[in-house]
Amino acid sequence: MAERNALIAALKPILDTLASLDSSDPKTALAVLNEKHPVSSLSELAAFFRIGVEEGWLCDREAGEVLYSRVAKASDPMSGNMSIDAVHMKGPGPGHTHPMGEFDLCFAVDGDPKFDGRAPGWTVYPPNSWHVPTVSGGSMDILYFLPEGAMRFEPKPTGNATPA
Repeated sequence: MAERNALIAALKPILDTLASLDSSDPKTALAVLNEKHPVSSLSELAAFFRIGVEEGWLCDREAGEVLYSRVAKASDPMSGNMSIDAVHMKGPGPGHTHPMGEFDLCFAVDGDPKFDGRAPGWTVYPPNSWHVPTVSGGSMDILYFLPEGAMRFEPKPTGNATPA
């Protein structure tokens, strides 16, 4: 538990930024995240994540080729009304809808990985978007930030929005 609290504390600047963003404007949200928290400046956070996976206190559950764990519930006072999930993946995960949007921070672990076709870094999905999260070309450690913890695992509905 101490490690998870330390991870949440390390995420505080990011959580503060996320609290001010509107996922219904994914391009603007993505621009702000890339400006304030570019993946190139987060190597210590990426290393902390990797240590957590290797030590087994992070991503300690498994579903196929996806390792995952909940870092914080949206109700956690430190999480800024976001649920935070940690995932190590290669290949696809389960399809789901983001009723209130989703912010993803992706770190390359090996190979030349892409998350949903995008290079390591930030991805922002607007409210009511749906996807099958997929890492190709290697593996990634990913932090998923979900406003109010809202997510529905379900088949693809009609008329979904695309990410930024």
